[in-house]
Amino acid sequence: MSQFAAEDFRPIILPSPPPASPVLMEALKYLAGYPQHVQTRVRELIEHGRLGAMLADKYGQPHTVRSDGQLYEYVQTLKDRHLRKSVPLGKVIYDGKLQVVKHALGTHTAISRVQGDRLKASREIRIATVFRDAPAEFLRMIVVHELAHLKEAEHNKSFYQLCTHMEPDYHRLEFDLRLYLTHLDAGRSAVEGEKQS
Repeated sequence: MSQFAAEDFRPIILPSPPPASPVLMEALKYLAGYPQHVQTRVRELIEHGRLGAMLADKYGQPHTVRSDGQLYEYVQTLKDRHLRKSVPLGKVIYDGKLQVVKHALGTHTAISRVQGDRLKASREIRIATVFRDAPAEFLRMIVVHELAHLKEAEHNKSFYQLCTHMEPDYHRLEFDLRLYLTHLDAGRSAVEGEKQS
């Protein structure tokens, strides 16, 4: 397995979205479970066009994991490092329909197939294509999340302990990923608002 080195990464520049639309101001869907003061601060960053710049300063390194083959190798490397004894992976791919259809950023599935008189089990991980262009840390965070599901099916204390074992900054990255997705939505909402005008 190859290791991904620092030279495999290139700088990322996040575009500043136009001023946020009233639709965005009503609800920040990725931050719905967070306290009101956090949501208010995020709205202020969006209104002043600073959320993208803040994220670009913090996460300036995208990754070079562009194809499904590279993604499989990347996931397998993390799995071999942290979960050697877990079940083998049959498939790891970027999935363009994931975020739209299932409202998920990644999925893990166990597939059983009958082959003759035997039952063959396989595990698949699918990652939303939004991560193809996301900063490297966010790809790592979602991969760690899906790998943790190989051992823990539910989002419970053991699940999050496993996530933080594989990625010590897991909780910070999860929050910042929510900010990144909010930033992307703010840009889309503003563009859609301009089209309707």
